Amino acid sequence: MLAVVLTAQFMALLDVFIVNVAVPTIGSQLHASGAALQLVVAGYTITYAVLLITGARLGDLLGHRRVHLVGLALFTAASLACGLAQSAGELIAFRLVQGAGSAVMIPQVLSLIQRHFTGEARVKALGVYSAVLATGAAAGQVLGGVLVSADLFGTGWRPVFLVNVPVGLVLLLVGHRVLPRDDARARERAYGLDLPGLLLLGSAVSLLTVPLVLGQEEDWPLWAWLSLAAAVVIFVVFCAYESRLSRRGGTPLIAPRVLRHPGIGLAAVRLLAVMAVNAGYMFTLTLHIQGGLGYSALRAGLTFAPTAAVFGLVGLTWRRLPASWQRLLIPSGFLLTALGVACVGWALHGGGDGGPWLYLAFAGVGAGLALGFGPTLTGALATVRPEDAADASGLLATVTQLGQLTGVAAFGTLFLNRLESPGAPGAYTSSDALLACVYALAATSMLGAVSGLVRRRR
Repeated sequence: MLAVVLTAQFMALLDVFIVNVAVPTIGSQLHASGAALQLVVAGYTITYAVLLITGARLGDLLGHRRVHLVGLALFTAASLACGLAQSAGELIAFRLVQGAGSAVMIPQVLSLIQRHFTGEARVKALGVYSAVLATGAAAGQVLGGVLVSADLFGTGWRPVFLVNVPVGLVLLLVGHRVLPRDDARARERAYGLDLPGLLLLGSAVSLLTVPLVLGQEEDWPLWAWLSLAAAVVIFVVFCAYESRLSRRGGTPLIAPRVLRHPGIGLAAVRLLAVMAVNAGYMFTLTLHIQGGLGYSALRAGLTFAPTAAVFGLVGLTWRRLPASWQRLLIPSGFLLTALGVACVGWALHGGGDGGPWLYLAFAGVGAGLALGFGPTLTGALATVRPEDAADASGLLATVTQLGQLTGVAAFGTLFLNRLESPGAPGAYTSSDALLACVYALAATSMLGAVSGLVRRRR
C-alpha cells in the first residue's frame, strides 16, 4: 500500500518540476507565447491549490481509497491528453485537469498513512514520505532534461507527460487490489464541501492570475486592472462568507478559527514568500539557461540538481541542529536565499556561465529555501490543537501552492517584460532580465527574513 500511494505522490510532485525544463521546447514546437508558457506551468498549480482542501474533504466523505483511485485515473488521463496536445491552448486546458486530479489524489496519501500505520511503522512510513518529497524536485528537473534531450521517436517534449501514463495504469491496477477498504463510520463524521467558498476562492485566484500572466503581453489593458481589483473584492467577500458560515456552525473551506491561531498567519506569509521565490527562481532561470545560454534540456536539468539536492538534504536534517539554533533558522534561511539568488544573477550577468561558483550559489539557494520552508511548516503545525490539525494542514498546503502560482506569474512576467528584441534601442539581454528578477527575488526573501524575526504571540 505504501509503495502505491507514495509512487503516486512522487509522480504528481514530479509533474510540478519536470515541465520547467521542457518549457523552452514546448514554446518553440507549439509556437507558444511567454504568457502561454507561464500558464502551462501555473495552470497545474491553479486547480491544485484551489481544490486541495476540497479533495481532502472528498476523501473523508466518499472514502480515501475510492477518491485516491479516482484522482489517479483523472491525473493519468489528463497526462495522456497533455502529451497529445496539438496547441498551447489545449495543453493549458489539460494541465488544469491534471492539477485537479492531483488535488483529489494527493490529500489521501497522508490520510491513508495516518489511518493504517501505527507506532514505529508510522514513523518509518512518514520518513519515507519525507524522502519522496525531498527527492521529487531534483528528480523532476533531471528526468525532464533526459526525456526532452532524448527526443524519443521525434516526440520532443511530449514524453514528460506521457511517462505518467504507464505508471498511472500500473498504480490503478495494483492499487485496486492492495489499498484497504474504506471505513463507513469515519465517513459519517466527515466535513461538508463548502461549494460556495470553493467557487469564491477559485474566482479570486483566477482573476488574480490571468492579468498577472497576460497583462504584460497585452500592454496592461483596462480589463487587466479591473480583473485585479475584482480579485481583491471577491477575496474580501470570500473571507466574510467564511466567517459568517463559521459563526452559523458550518464547515468553511478555511476556518477563521485556524487563521486566528497564534503563528498560523505568520507561517502563511513565510510559506507564500519562500514558495514564490522557489517557483520564480526555477521558471526564470530555466528560460535564461536554455534561451539565453543555449544549454540543452539535459544540461539545464542537471544544472538545477545542486539546488534541489541540497534542499532535500537540509530538509531532512535541520531538526538535528542544536535547539539553541532553532529560532534563528527561518530568518537565516531567508537571508541565505537572498544572498544565493543575488550571487546567481551576478555570476550569470553578461552572458557568462558562472563557472564553479555558480553551483555553490545554487547550493546556497537550496539550503536557504529548505531552512525557510521546513521549520516554518513544522513550527506552525506543532502549536495547532489536534481538532484543528487537518484544517491547518490544508490551509498551509494551499498557501504553498498559491505561493508557487504567484511566483511563476509575477517573476515570470517581470522576466518576459524585460526581455525585449535583441538589438532594439534600450533592449535588455536575457542576462539583464535575469538580473532584474534576482533582485526582486532577493527583496522578497528579505521580506521573509524580516517576518521571521517577528516573535510568535503566546
